[in-house]
This record gives sequence, C-alpha cells and structure tokens, in this order.
Amino acid sequence: MYYDPERERLEAIAAGERALNSLRDAQHYLGGARLWGIVDLFGGGGLSGLLKHSDIRKASRSLEQARGDLRSFQQELRDVTSLGGLQIDVGGFLTFADFFFDGVIADYLVQSKIVRARKQVMEAIEQVERILDSLRRIR
Repeated sequence: MYYDPERERLEAIAAGERALNSLRDAQHYLGGARLWGIVDLFGGGGLSGLLKHSDIRKASRSLEQARGDLRSFQQELRDVTSLGGLQIDVGGFLTFADFFFDGVIADYLVQSKIVRARKQVMEAIEQVERILDSLRRIR
C-alpha cells in the first residue's frame, strides 16, 4: 500500500478535531456540574442535586467519547510522526479522566472530582490544540 504523508496528516488532524470536540463537550458539562455542585453544597436542595448528576452523566458520556477519540488520534499520530521529525508526546492522553469514573459518595468529594476533571480536560484540550497546530504547520 502506498504511504501518502499528506493524507496521513489530514487524517490525524480530523481525528484530533474529533477529540477536541469531545473534550469541549466534557468541559461544558463539567462546568455545569461544578456550578450545580456549588449550589448543592450550600443547601440547594433536590433540584440542584438532580441537575448536577445529570451534567455528571453527560460529562461521563463525553469523557468516554473523548477517550475513544483520543485513542484514534493517538493511532493517527503514529502514522504521522515520521514526517519531518515531528515529536509528539501522547503519553497522558488515555489516563487523564480515569479517576472521574471512580465511585463517588459525598457532595464534597463529587465537587472536588468535578474540579479536578475540568482541570485535566482543559489540559488535554491545550495539548490537542498544540499538536493540531504542529500538524497544520507541516507542509
């Protein structure tokens, strides 16, 4: 099979953009969960807890999607790394949200996990954006 470096680069960019979209969805839902969690901590009642957990479920689905998208991105990057000596560190991609899927008990623990997950999602977004910028500069 013929190796087309430009096609591989474009496939990697497309996979990175899918991962970025999933990460941004997770970031959005984690932001909502964080806000409802703050309300919940200060006695917001059943509705705030319900809304917080709804956003947590949506964030979990987005994180699962992001995890799969990041795996695809990582695979596509392997096909591209031979281009122009591009060095890309993808080591932390697949572990960034592992802790989020652990069981959660108290509202405070949930809130701290939401905050940590948001931070890790933001870091993953920044990393994917940097890699995409590098891929777009290759010609």
